[in-house]
Amino acid sequence: MKIALFGAGSVGSHLSRLLADAQDEVVVCLRPGSTRNTSLQTATFAEGAAKASVVVVAVPFTAAIGLLSPLTELLKGKIVIDCTNPLNDDWSPLLLGQEYSAGEAIANSLPGVHVVKAFNTIFADVMPADRHDRGGQKITAFVAGDHSESTSVVCSLAESIGFASIDVGPLRIARQLEALAHLNIQIAVRQGGGTNSAFIYHQVKG
Repeated sequence: MKIALFGAGSVGSHLSRLLADAQDEVVVCLRPGSTRNTSLQTATFAEGAAKASVVVVAVPFTAAIGLLSPLTELLKGKIVIDCTNPLNDDWSPLLLGQEYSAGEAIANSLPGVHVVKAFNTIFADVMPADRHDRGGQKITAFVAGDHSESTSVVCSLAESIGFASIDVGPLRIARQLEALAHLNIQIAVRQGGGTNSAFIYHQVKG
């Protein structure tokens, strides 16, 4: 599977490494003249959008729509994984309203594109493979989207890189997932709990 990773910050660099280690063909997309370092293949955003079947958005939400909208035609029919959270510069919640989310805003700006919300509740600090084991359980990757086939692909992708995935329903559930991320930040940053923390959704089956 060809995957384009938009952004090479903490989340983008860790996800790109996990995906590459899982034998996916990964290209990291950067702005011209970027000084970000990566051992993986690099490309422009337009090149990545054109060549990949899945695009992972790991840039700040405040920059995401402006970056993605001009690429709509290149992205039509493809999967865009939205890892963003609506945040201010100080990590406080950027409030979009109770009945809206960053995931829905990105989807509304990309008609014909299958936007799936995922990975936004996982801190970059726990994304490396050696930090996945949480007392014998895997970190949960919550996945939400309106296109069932795309959601299934993202769940499988999350499993392939070491997370335990759960399909939580349509894209509007991104509202709850982003609120969950805000709670995570509140505990870890505002209350000093630390970012070496992760959500585990334990389901007892049978």
